Amino acid sequence: MTEHVRLADLTTLGVGGPAEHLVTATTQRDLVDLASAAWDDPDGWLVLGGGSNLLVGDEPVPGTVIRVATKGIEELPGARSGTVRLRVQAGEVWDDLVAHTVSAGWSGLEALSGIPGLAGAAPVQNIGAYGQELGGVLTAIEFLAEGELAPVRMPAAELELGYRSSVLKHGHRGVVVSIELELHDTAGEQAVLGEALGAPVAYAQLANALGVQLGDRVSISAVRETVLALRRSKGMVLDPADPDTASAGSFFTNPIVDEHIARTLPSDAPRWYLEPDAAPEVIALGSTTATPLDEFRAYQASMTAVESREDAGSPVLVKVSAAWLIEHAGIRRGFALPGSRAAISSKHTLALTNRGGASAAELVQLARFVQARVQAEYGIRLVPEPVWVGIEED
Repeated sequence: MTEHVRLADLTTLGVGGPAEHLVTATTQRDLVDLASAAWDDPDGWLVLGGGSNLLVGDEPVPGTVIRVATKGIEELPGARSGTVRLRVQAGEVWDDLVAHTVSAGWSGLEALSGIPGLAGAAPVQNIGAYGQELGGVLTAIEFLAEGELAPVRMPAAELELGYRSSVLKHGHRGVVVSIELELHDTAGEQAVLGEALGAPVAYAQLANALGVQLGDRVSISAVRETVLALRRSKGMVLDPADPDTASAGSFFTNPIVDEHIARTLPSDAPRWYLEPDAAPEVIALGSTTATPLDEFRAYQASMTAVESREDAGSPVLVKVSAAWLIEHAGIRRGFALPGSRAAISSKHTLALTNRGGASAAELVQLARFVQARVQAEYGIRLVPEPVWVGIEED
């Protein structure tokens, strides 16, 4: 056990007070034993993975901080034809796992390349990017619930996975010990085509960057390389030489609102109807790949579907772009409050960055300023994506 370790040195935002007690688990047995002991700490406990989704306050962090550093990727027996089943220890670096699966010719994670953090944190947020979500390939987790002495297997169906959400994030306290995945084994395609093809490309920006149409299939290695390039262009791949990457990635989730609220936004505000039959043309209004005629037809089709659902008394939910809301509320890339060392990324308005020596208080002040501007302009309150520790949320 080590004492008074600065969590600022263990988080990607580079802020956080000292941990009173920090323990590191390097094996699954260690993790279970250390977590079981932490349940009895009267000052509480905190699980620390890659530190990429945490905003830790400046004051000392009481209790026990359990740092997860377990390793291991193993193939499991009993895979269905054309698939491979994996068990991944919680401490595996997420992008190393993705690189491993792409190298092996296993499809299902390639669009999740470059996401920081560890495998054990992935189901908590149900991480997703560029048309893929972990929930599409996750089959189960091993979970050690608070107060218990042994982990249990929880099928993915019990996790209530949603957009950047799960029961692990909202109520189920404990430690993810490992995750189980089912990926597509492209060995047969490789033998015929010489390359491993991924699932149909489902995200317009990715399709545009690849030079293909939505629904086309391309090699998983090309998807990985292109996603990494896209993320680097937004400062979303960790790089000590790039101050824009001293962040927690996207700081706010894209709001999900009632369709009536979405209608109050300007017509160029990107939006995605969450009910499949509410938007038969999968077009994000304002997309760089859609023509004006495409957008007009998609909008007409969406409105027809929306009206029919409204007549039936069914609510229609729409996801809108947090980045668009921030930018159009007058907050530009690189913006900082006077005298603050926290700033909006110079590459992407969704990322709050530590420009060097920022405090957690400065990042919180900036986040609340952004929330206030967007709410004043559009009546929509942005919800932070990182977990706040030692900070009171409004």
